[in-house]
Amino acid sequence: MSSEFKLNDQTSVALPIKNIVAIISAIVVAVWTYFGIVERLNRLETNEKLMAQDLLKKADQTPKNQELFMLIEYQAKTIEKHSKQLEENVHTKVLISQLEKKVDKLEKELDSVRGK
Repeated sequence: MSSEFKLNDQTSVALPIKNIVAIISAIVVAVWTYFGIVERLNRLETNEKLMAQDLLKKADQTPKNQELFMLIEYQAKTIEKHSKQLEENVHTKVLISQLEKKVDKLEKELDSVRGK
């Protein structure tokens, strides 16, 4: 006795209706979950791209930043110029003190010459 099972388009399958509903429900839930996950991933990718673009945009020099940078450069040059002037004045003070000593010496010599 050969038990050969032939499957064709005329083969009938007896399945309770609750099993068919359960299978269809499982398929619907699986498809709904899949598309929910795909949508969430797309939203996260979009947010990441927008955030990256915002960061790049913020990193660019805006006119206000350029203006501040120019002001800082100007102030640095001014401070350097004042420092040089201050150093020159210190040297001038040293020269003045040396000249005062020479004047004092000359006054003493002049007094000594007048005293003779």
